[in-house]
Amino acid sequence: VLSMNELQEITDDISKLTIVHEILLNSDFKLQVASFSPDSLENRVKETLHEAFWDNLEEQLSASPPDYTWAIQLLQEIKEALLSLLLPRHNQLRSQIEEALDMQLIRQEAEHGALDIHGLTTYVLGTMARLCAPIRDEEVQGLQSLTDPTQLLREIFRVLGLMKMDMLNFTIQTLRTHLQDHTVQYEQKKFQQLLDKLPSNLDRTREWLCKAAAEVSASSSQPPPHPAVSGSAAAHSPGAASSSATVPSLGSVLNRGYMNLLCWEPGQKEYPEVGDARLQEVQAQVNQLTIIAAVLLVTNGMCGSTLCGSPGIVARLKRVTKVLLEGLSCTRCVTLKALEDIGDQVLQEVSRTLSQLGYPAFTTDKCASLKGQIKSIADKGNAVRHVIEQRIHSFLSLFISPDGPNSQKDFPKGLDTIQEELLEVGRRFGSVIQHNRQLFAPYYSGILKKVSIFRHMAAFLCIN
Repeated sequence: VLSMNELQEITDDISKLTIVHEILLNSDFKLQVASFSPDSLENRVKETLHEAFWDNLEEQLSASPPDYTWAIQLLQEIKEALLSLLLPRHNQLRSQIEEALDMQLIRQEAEHGALDIHGLTTYVLGTMARLCAPIRDEEVQGLQSLTDPTQLLREIFRVLGLMKMDMLNFTIQTLRTHLQDHTVQYEQKKFQQLLDKLPSNLDRTREWLCKAAAEVSASSSQPPPHPAVSGSAAAHSPGAASSSATVPSLGSVLNRGYMNLLCWEPGQKEYPEVGDARLQEVQAQVNQLTIIAAVLLVTNGMCGSTLCGSPGIVARLKRVTKVLLEGLSCTRCVTLKALEDIGDQVLQEVSRTLSQLGYPAFTTDKCASLKGQIKSIADKGNAVRHVIEQRIHSFLSLFISPDGPNSQKDFPKGLDTIQEELLEVGRRFGSVIQHNRQLFAPYYSGILKKVSIFRHMAAFLCIN
């Protein structure tokens, strides 16, 4: 039983691992300002509290004499925000900010009614202009036209928040190269710490690897060269074949396991603990591309290359199909209703193109045939879908092989319409797998060694 402190510590470790993993593998990773839906309760509460705060500040500054209690607190936070934007080499500017925003002096001026809010905000705006990224220049310049002190302080806070986010994202980009050199060691260390606290945390990974190892062994096993030999233990012992079978290599087992993840059925089994969320995203993209390619192939077969070669029609059909698949949680289990809708939209696009090109419209029977063939793609055993899926998986397997995708000279037939999207998915798949393989290789190797030992023990017991 874990205590609350231990649970919190584990949660913090997982959060750190997740952030480092995201920074490394997602080149577009950026921190974003938290935002809520305009109609959400969180947003209404936040807006109400903010308005109350700024209204109260306006009342304080409009009083006679002015009350600077909250204004001084805001200036303190503005000073801290400016200092947080400085780099280590900005020693002179740090001294200038400390001198210009001397909080002790500001409090004394406020007590004597001599606080110059306008002068202080003017200095703050000038410093912001020096520190902000080029993308914020226009916003900082726009603040200089504000004359109301409450509104000005409010906008300064807003823009400073954006500038702090810019600085954090700049730091992340700067650290990415350093992380690439050390992240595997860091993640392995953190992962081992988690395993020490939760020692049974690789049960699903063990099951996943054992399944892959069994499949590799089964596919590579060959019948004995002399099955008619009598009198030998091998000819009569059911365990002899397994004892002589070659233990599959770690690389072949991992490759089979990774490809199996592309066919993972959600809800049937839990995902391996070492599985990356990006692999699930890749699986969703692969399933979507399978349906899109199958729809386009069926349409091309029904309409002919002349119609499907018309400028723009393939792009429109892809866009329509993708939009109708977006709302589905699992495109591998795409429903008949979804494909009926896709069939209707495809037929509309085809009919519009036929009319534009001056061709006769499809007959009722041909329309029904086209829609029926598209609808039948919902069946996982559908011949077109099966072939497309096999070719996509075969192509993606090249991205995790030693030779890489260059080992295949020609793009798979029937996938030309999704070539650009499939290449992007393949590159992403290869990147995620490469990192996963480096990170968890020691654990994968340890699990397979145990599997191999148990197999030899079982074979030995069968023979004896």
